Amino acid sequence: MLANEYFPRGELAVGAGWHQTAAALLEEEAEGPAHGLHAWTHAQLALIQRDIAAALEHSTSMAEIGQRVGDRDIALLGRATQARALVQLGRVEEAMAAIDEAMAAAVSGSLRPRTACHIYCQTLTVCGELGDYRRAGEWTVAAQRCCVRESIVPASGDCRIHRAGVLRWRGAWTEAEADARRGCDEIGGNVIHLGLAHYEIGEIRLRRGDLEAAEEAFKRAHELGRPPYPGLALLRLAEGRIDAATALIEEALGAEPVELLRAALLPSRVEIALAAGDREAAHAAADELVAIAGRFDTPALQAAAACSRGANQLADRDPQAAASLRRGAQLWQEIGVPYEAAVARRMLGQAHLVREDTESAVLELSAARRVFERLGAARDVRGTTEQLEALGVEDRSTEQRASRTFMFTDIARSTQLVEAIGDEAWSHVVRWHDETLRALFVKFEGEEVDHTGDGFFVAFDDTTRALGCAAEIQRTLAEHRQRHGFSPQLRIGLHACESTRTREGYRGRGIHVAARIGARAGADEIVVSRASLGDAERSLMTGNPETVELKGVAEPVEIVAVHWR
Repeated sequence: MLANEYFPRGELAVGAGWHQTAAALLEEEAEGPAHGLHAWTHAQLALIQRDIAAALEHSTSMAEIGQRVGDRDIALLGRATQARALVQLGRVEEAMAAIDEAMAAAVSGSLRPRTACHIYCQTLTVCGELGDYRRAGEWTVAAQRCCVRESIVPASGDCRIHRAGVLRWRGAWTEAEADARRGCDEIGGNVIHLGLAHYEIGEIRLRRGDLEAAEEAFKRAHELGRPPYPGLALLRLAEGRIDAATALIEEALGAEPVELLRAALLPSRVEIALAAGDREAAHAAADELVAIAGRFDTPALQAAAACSRGANQLADRDPQAAASLRRGAQLWQEIGVPYEAAVARRMLGQAHLVREDTESAVLELSAARRVFERLGAARDVRGTTEQLEALGVEDRSTEQRASRTFMFTDIARSTQLVEAIGDEAWSHVVRWHDETLRALFVKFEGEEVDHTGDGFFVAFDDTTRALGCAAEIQRTLAEHRQRHGFSPQLRIGLHACESTRTREGYRGRGIHVAARIGARAGADEIVVSRASLGDAERSLMTGNPETVELKGVAEPVEIVAVHWR
């Protein structure tokens, strides 16, 4: 265990010393769990050194030792570590089977919390390398529910940092950056995970258009030993320093022999080569990516390959670009990766212009801009707006009408709770509450608009998702209360309406209505305006609608409580 503490800190000599000490101590001992941990240290070091065959050998040995000595923690952590090696060897089905087996045990509560945490980290790493963000999201929600059920603080340190990567891909940038920063505070001297955290922050800042902050984060990641690619190369491209961008991405590819990890760099190589006018390099990078996607055959790799192929076709003014980019956009949307889907749709709009189909181009560019606005991708908003203005479409990017279902949540009787349990305990309750709700917002594709004290303001594309999220929030809290005796009681209000979407959020009369409906809800209650419910959703009503006067709202509003138990 000491060796496993020192290796991630970058203190390889000290780690090796403890590793050899363990080997000497174990020579005279009968086989037991400690032999499995020793094999795990071997596997972890092999992964750091990119010796994938050795990593597979030692992780397989660990799993077998765990089975022989009857220690499920050792056996299943070995299985999860096997998956890290298997996926880089292209044995994807075996890797995912190992991950799912290990995670099923991890979220059942039958393993030690530390083991479950390590398995979760391995899972997010494997899913991140494959681009399997849907699986990562599903296991994240399952892990969150396990933490609620077992009264475990939801995540800490390295788990939180890996989760930040999943949230970033899923478009939850605010939550992702918060996780990465909190992970830095909790991880101590683990330079590997500190480097990962700063890299994630750099990617988020780059997408938001804050180039100065992105550069600072990428450079810090590099200092900690995490190569700052492809992010730093794309940053140089955004600055117009194409030669520097080319040199950085070529250096990164030259140093990376693992196919799966090269796949993460190749889309940027295509983009930078096209900006430099180097069609040959762009086609070569796209061809390599297509070949890798064919071998691993995951939706994310197929999406990236289709978009890289489409980008080349677009540069060549090939009419087939539209088909490739449409395929890429659809795949990104299916796996829930909104930023990449929007980038693909923006290119698809340009491809329609090559075919002189202006109407389709405007549709795709407008759809892309809406996503960029929602995410807060300022540079992309500006660039897409310029493209639309060139087509005669007015700039509505600063203010735009949007139909959403708004949710307001609030902890009931919070003042009395603080007085009863004290500030320190209350801080822990709020932290648990915030992380539990945020995991469910991501699951139901809600957009966190604001968070004040112990309340959230969230926007959903439709009422069905909003109701599903509200019901699962209440069920999760009730389940925890039943098993462990306490969880905060929430009141939740929902209202569907049109509002004005700005870069800062939403505004309009409907927002005030939603907030006032939330204030009318009682503890453990979901209250919704009757007009927000469709025919199918009205079956969820627990009683007759009630017409009420809401403070600050001129007209009475019909509200109804919703069944969730």
